[in-house]
Amino acid sequence: MGGDHAPAMVIDGLEIAAERHPHARFLLVGNEQVLTALLSTRRRARAACTILHAAEAISADMKPTQALRSRASSMRLAIDAVAKGDAAGVVSAGNTGALLTLSKIVLKALPGIDRPAMAAIGPSARGDVVMLDLGANVQCDVRNLVEFAVMGDVFARCVLGLPAPTIGLLNVGSEELKGDDTVRQAAEILRASHIGPQFHGFVEGHDIAAGTTDVIVTDGFTGNVALKTAEGALKLIGGMLREVFKRNFFTKMAYLLAKPGLDRLREWLDPRRYNGAVMVGLNGVVVKSHGGTDAQGFAHAVDVAMDMVVHRFNDLIRDDLARLGLDKRTAREKNGATAGLAPV
Repeated sequence: MGGDHAPAMVIDGLEIAAERHPHARFLLVGNEQVLTALLSTRRRARAACTILHAAEAISADMKPTQALRSRASSMRLAIDAVAKGDAAGVVSAGNTGALLTLSKIVLKALPGIDRPAMAAIGPSARGDVVMLDLGANVQCDVRNLVEFAVMGDVFARCVLGLPAPTIGLLNVGSEELKGDDTVRQAAEILRASHIGPQFHGFVEGHDIAAGTTDVIVTDGFTGNVALKTAEGALKLIGGMLREVFKRNFFTKMAYLLAKPGLDRLREWLDPRRYNGAVMVGLNGVVVKSHGGTDAQGFAHAVDVAMDMVVHRFNDLIRDDLARLGLDKRTAREKNGATAGLAPV
């Protein structure tokens, strides 16, 4: 029931997703009467969906604390279904703050994960790039950055299909002495870990668009600023191109000549292709679709969730955490130990 054009957009997206994933089944959570009427005209979605009635819906402006008290909302019931094992993951275009808060509290973090992170895919000159964290954790310590690198590596393998993705740690410079103690210590641990051969080292802001590495690791404050800056730059360039080609008769003619290339560029940078940010590090798959997307964009968010479920994303994270010794450290912390993080 969440999103600017929901629930019709969601149902239309599932009509596309059902064709792409004919063996998938969807638990559709929301107002049963409204959803039944919409499904009556979407044959594929109707065959793939089961409706779970929810009397309430979380509004776009509802605070997370209010959302926690709404136990009968469609978002809460969807997340509860994942917690109970009735669904393998949840995809929502609803209130981001509510989704993150409810997911953390209901699903909880995987053993060995200190803080879940928000990860997403974006375009670069060399192909798609995974970046995390994008805002879930404003302040991060060494352990968090190491965990993000592990989860980013698994995410790139599952969703992008890369057998050994390269990993970069976002910094103010590429030299080893640049940055604060947190990023330098995280870099040392990653170099000595099992993903050391994939660790490129420090990368700078321009390396994101250049595609220097397949995975960019940073704290949530920096990651969110970088993401919003890139979105604003793309909008600026798009607007400037439109103004240039509308200027006079000759520029309009030039547009006609350049249109095939511009159409390819528009397709390449289409935000719907990158819709579906993932809350990684939870006991269940949680994918956040952009609230303003259309059916194609929502279907892509479902594709991301399907990739993570089919490729056993969380199982792979558990395996990699064990190789780093992070799962053992969590057990020691619970017993009162405070030993520092070290690679195993």
